[in-house]
Amino acid sequence: MIQDRNRLATTDARDLALDCVEAGIAAGHPRQVIRESVSLEGRDRLRVADGTDDLAQYDLTQYDEITVLGGGNAAAHVAVALEDVLGDRIDGGVVVTDDPVETDRIAVLEGDHPVPSERGVESTRELLAAADAAGERTLVLAAITGGGSALMPAPAGDVSLEDLRTVTTALLESGADIREINAVRKHCSALKGGQLARRAAPATVVSLLLSDVVGNDPSVIASGPTVPDGSTYADAIAVLERYEIDVPGAVADRLERGDGGDIPETPGEEDPAFDAVSTHVVADGMTVLEAARDVAVDRGYEPLVLSSRVRGEAREAATTHVAVAEEVLATGVPLSPPAVLLSGGETTVTVTGDGSGGPNQEFATSAAIELTGGITVAAVDTDGIDGATDAAGALVDETTVDERATARAALRHNDVSPYLAERGELIRTGATGTNLNDLRVVVVESASTSDD
Repeated sequence: MIQDRNRLATTDARDLALDCVEAGIAAGHPRQVIRESVSLEGRDRLRVADGTDDLAQYDLTQYDEITVLGGGNAAAHVAVALEDVLGDRIDGGVVVTDDPVETDRIAVLEGDHPVPSERGVESTRELLAAADAAGERTLVLAAITGGGSALMPAPAGDVSLEDLRTVTTALLESGADIREINAVRKHCSALKGGQLARRAAPATVVSLLLSDVVGNDPSVIASGPTVPDGSTYADAIAVLERYEIDVPGAVADRLERGDGGDIPETPGEEDPAFDAVSTHVVADGMTVLEAARDVAVDRGYEPLVLSSRVRGEAREAATTHVAVAEEVLATGVPLSPPAVLLSGGETTVTVTGDGSGGPNQEFATSAAIELTGGITVAAVDTDGIDGATDAAGALVDETTVDERATARAALRHNDVSPYLAERGELIRTGATGTNLNDLRVVVVESASTSDD
């Protein structure tokens, strides 16, 4: 999975960190997730287990057709996994992704991420047409994964694709979190914020969500195309004001008209569009962390999951992680080395420079500046794409930074990708098929191991 792995794994600690990364990504792959959560009992009873105590069951004899609709970085892999389970019971469908794979019965159409594209608009148009064609005796399996917000653009009203691109780029560079970003995107879209479910009504919709969102709020995952939306036009306007973002006139006009009541809000909890909708989060960041934790245990290291919900500025989160690792190394609190600290979630970067990088590369660079020995850090986005780069993240230790001033300059200019590439520290995986947010692995060696 990891390219040039032998070059990166120059120490036992680095090797362990990479093992944890690979295990986490593999555990979150849709084929593994769907295999564990979706099954057929006999030929006619579909069972969905999503980690809760409830097991949902659907009688397939009640439907004339079964179709798969959705989108996201991992949506095509979900489609393949559903075909593995249901075979010829699936009558068709459409998913939009930037990681296409071959399917038998479901159309896989392409879009782009993290900034929406014309081909994404065209693909989403076909997706919406398929939703419109669903009837009362249609069972829609909605495959929704991270990345769906950008991959399924459906500009609403007078908003153009270029308007969406401008707003998306500004939001991504502002430091806004995903909840704030999606509040704006929902109100510029004909699909997001429950509107895909509205288009599919009165079909029965079973949403299968692979969450890349801290807290697993279904309305935030891919901007919640099949679930009720609690955000408003006023919320979208407030986000733009908070981050002082100037938007194209068509966007500003739409939001203002919506806030004034001239354009209907996205559908909320009481909307009849959701009468036949059920939602299942079948994988999330904890799926990844548990697999990485098991690897640490197998290798004789004491694991500790710090949180699956880390957020905020990447470089600041890195400093905190290093501080915890230093405490472990120095005092054995909160656990004794050798140890592995793990975290997930989604950090952000407020872009003020014009370089290249991503949150995980900034996390790794900031951590490397602080490292003095005995601590190794890996940070990756589980989809294999950190920011807009071709790297998943980076692996660093005390040997990475020779001059702190140079590393700090790279951070200051948001240009850490070339810095890490020059030092051979980038982790490249290509598209992984998994998108369950970030994974950070901090390996803390025992004193004797570190001395060796």
